[in-house]
Amino acid sequence: MKSKDYEYKLKMADQYYVKKKYRFAQQLYEDLFPVYKGSNRFEDIHYKFAYCAYYLKDYLSAENLFKTFLEYFPNSAKAEEIDFMHAFCYYKQSPRPELDQTNTIKTMGQMQTFINTHPGSERNKEAQDIIAQCYSKMISKDYKSAELYYNLGHYRAAAISFATLLNSYPDAPNADEFKLWVVRSYYKFANLSILEKQTERYNQVIEEVQDFQDRFPESKLLKEAEQYLTLSQNNLKSITQ
Repeated sequence: MKSKDYEYKLKMADQYYVKKKYRFAQQLYEDLFPVYKGSNRFEDIHYKFAYCAYYLKDYLSAENLFKTFLEYFPNSAKAEEIDFMHAFCYYKQSPRPELDQTNTIKTMGQMQTFINTHPGSERNKEAQDIIAQCYSKMISKDYKSAELYYNLGHYRAAAISFATLLNSYPDAPNADEFKLWVVRSYYKFANLSILEKQTERYNQVIEEVQDFQDRFPESKLLKEAEQYLTLSQNNLKSITQ
């Protein structure tokens, strides 16, 4: 660090990088950044400096460094790789489903942009897999929120939340499960309502089951959904007698 021999410092930085001593390499590359900026060596220094941050799991810094690499060297032979790594850093910052999913949403957008920008890339399969993982995580977050309403006995809120989940992710593999939760929640809501409100609310359950039948006629959950149809119809008959 104290040496004024920049060639020597760069040589040592590269050696540390090869030996995976990224903390030492990072310190030297950072010191050499203003020295070599604009030179023909700057691209390689910037490239390795960005990866140092990535390997040290400082994904926010790595994300910014990969971005600035693309700004400095848009025509680099490494541009496709770095474009992917820039998106991948958002993925590495994506938290558990119950936490804020801003980076998960950004990951999906960045990965889709990568696919659109590099249609022939070998990395597109991985990008698609990551989008699918993020999609599942977003579903999981919203599912847990709706399920919590149900477990707390807030059945109307649960029904609305599961309906929103279904509308947001209609192509989800378990979309019929979301719809069953809507039916189940509205039935619980109707069952606990005052007598004056029960007719309207049991009819809503019936409508939801009929919608289930239309949307998921082959579902394995259809039989259970139809049980709520029978229960609601029987309860309506009891109310009118």
